[in-house]
Amino acid sequence: MRNFTKKAVVAALVTSTLALSGCTSDAGPNQTGGALLGAGLGAQVGAQLGHGDGRAAATAIGALAGAAVGSNIGKRLDDVDRMRMREAEQRAYNAPLNEPIIWNNPNTGHSGTVTPTREGRRPNGEYCREFQSNITVGGQSEKGYGTACRQADGSWKIVS
Repeated sequence: MRNFTKKAVVAALVTSTLALSGCTSDAGPNQTGGALLGAGLGAQVGAQLGHGDGRAAATAIGALAGAAVGSNIGKRLDDVDRMRMREAEQRAYNAPLNEPIIWNNPNTGHSGTVTPTREGRRPNGEYCREFQSNITVGGQSEKGYGTACRQADGSWKIVS
């Protein structure tokens, strides 16, 4: 492993240890869900940025950074925030490509967008759409990317 990759892995481990040491057993579902979503999105971004031997390290670093950011944002979202975000996601499944679907909660000041960016079919025939999301909580904005596919019953399932 190259020296840079070793340093990056060590930095990620130190960062994750510090981030996790502040966690308590009373983390709510928003915080846990935010951490899981953030980890998945961060890993995906890291895998795309890393090359060769550095890909695994970039994926790990992305997952750890995403989990920390997602946890922080998730613990600050309330039920109305999540409801409005889900409503925007539902509308985005059928919205024209590149049309941002905006949501906001005037009670908390939190807001965001969900934008369908690309669509197509998987080899198994599933119709899928890629999305970009942006969430602003307490003046801090975070972007996320994912893919959802329409299921046989017409519902949508996030697959990445």
